[in-house]
Amino acid sequence: MDNRRLLLLLVFSFSLVMLWDAWQKYNQPKPVDPPVTVGLVETLAPQPSTSLHSPVPGVPGAPPSEAVAAAQKADTVTVKTDLFTAEVSVLGGGIVRLVFNDYKDTESKSKDFALFEARHDYFAQSGLIGGSLPNHKTVFSPVPGSRELSGDAKTLELRLEAPPSNGVKVAKIYTFTRGSYLIDVTHEIDNGSDKSVAAHAYFQLQRDTAAPEGESRMVSTFTGPAVYTEEDKYQKVHFADIENGKAKFVTQADNGWIAMVQHYFVSAWIPPEKLPREFYMRKLDGMAKPVVSAGVIVPVPIAASGSKVAFSVPLYAGPQLQSNLDHLALPKAEGGIGAQGLPLVVDYGWLTIVAAPIFWCLQAIHKLVGNWGWAIVLLTVGIKLLFFPLSAASYKSMAKMRTVTPRLVALKERYGSDRQKLNQEMMELYKKEKINPLGGCLPIAVQIPVFIALYWALLGAVEIRDAPWILWITDLSASDPYYVLPVVMVATMLIQTRLNPTPPDPIQAKVMMMMPFIFGAMFFFFPAGLVLYWVVNNTLSIAQQWQITRMIEGGGKAANDAKA
Repeated sequence: MDNRRLLLLLVFSFSLVMLWDAWQKYNQPKPVDPPVTVGLVETLAPQPSTSLHSPVPGVPGAPPSEAVAAAQKADTVTVKTDLFTAEVSVLGGGIVRLVFNDYKDTESKSKDFALFEARHDYFAQSGLIGGSLPNHKTVFSPVPGSRELSGDAKTLELRLEAPPSNGVKVAKIYTFTRGSYLIDVTHEIDNGSDKSVAAHAYFQLQRDTAAPEGESRMVSTFTGPAVYTEEDKYQKVHFADIENGKAKFVTQADNGWIAMVQHYFVSAWIPPEKLPREFYMRKLDGMAKPVVSAGVIVPVPIAASGSKVAFSVPLYAGPQLQSNLDHLALPKAEGGIGAQGLPLVVDYGWLTIVAAPIFWCLQAIHKLVGNWGWAIVLLTVGIKLLFFPLSAASYKSMAKMRTVTPRLVALKERYGSDRQKLNQEMMELYKKEKINPLGGCLPIAVQIPVFIALYWALLGAVEIRDAPWILWITDLSASDPYYVLPVVMVATMLIQTRLNPTPPDPIQAKVMMMMPFIFGAMFFFFPAGLVLYWVVNNTLSIAQQWQITRMIEGGGKAANDAKA
């Protein structure tokens, strides 16, 4: 196998990953059988009235588009913490806007990034099921109090009260904590009636099916609901499957969480462990555009007559910071909330087992140098050193192929019409010169999974979002604004092509010269951090390959002179 096949293999492998990702997102085969939803919703939750537009019995559906417009005009209560600003609507008491202080908008860096917002109909909602208990369409009244986490305060509470009904008072309490994206949502039932109150609570995330702004088809990532349970593990559900009524996911468990995932950010309802729960997903009717909701239903402790009960479910709404997610996955005894599997929302693709350790190394290097760009450079150097023996073997094989290329051309001219004889003579030449025709390919093939895993690690790391490197590179997650790095990458690929053996066929030689431009054109739209990795890797490869080629060709020339 000559060197042109090596380069074609690399191009094919990387292109295959991109095609697979695009196929996953746009052409995912649809499941044949839709899930059967049974359990808490049908058997335990009271049936809703006919005025509730809900495909899932017991859970109030979203109002028609006219009511949505009214909801967007409803009064909101603004809460400010050290990490974000949240707007809670009095209509339903849901979070309708959440703006982060430390992350800029994808399209306009002059604005802060908003996760929950009206543009995508992206809201966090909750309510109670049972009798005339309030839901996410009930009008609440905010209780006066502080609206900003200031001074030395560790927490801030926002209390919303629903109108009393039949002697039952319900309040929704948001608790915000300094330095945390975790929001505790509590429903408090004060039963002043002469009957016990048995209810269920639902917690859902509503969003349209559009991809986040700035999402590129070249580096597309998953956007949609996800469910995790200990038995069925992490399950991503595509919007199209929900709209077609063919979504397949676990519906009942006594553990796990439900989330809405998008590139770099996630929101997730995480009920307490060992509590029966039922997950649901559905398309909402009467909306001006496709909108889905994904949620979980859990039982609420029975409120006896004259008693008061409170029930809490935390909501994580923030960036996919690996350290934060790892901490939340810890048991309560260790400071977490038992959200097992939550770190899986950071999508490392199908090579997670390789990508996760790579990102851990990248984080460790960043702690030392304090700059993500230089951390990528040093990580690339480290990976290059790790595979130095394999690369050396590959480049030695390439160098030897260069020395015999003229003789291969001569053999082709002599036996061009006799393919069998040509192959026989070529193998004899390889044997005589001690050249392994696969020597230039196999060592590189071993490294391909590592390179792809690093690609996914850099693509999914929110830590790199808005992270500067040097000079004009102010955001490693965005493309190079002046296309300097992509141009340099194409130049390094051209140099590598020059160092490789020239194919005997002139047409193949021209194709190989065009490959850097074809392959490099894709990188003009890739995040600068990914292109930086390839530039550094190519530069180190050129230095190693040039040195080995010079030594091999120099030794071959000396041997020929000695024979002469």
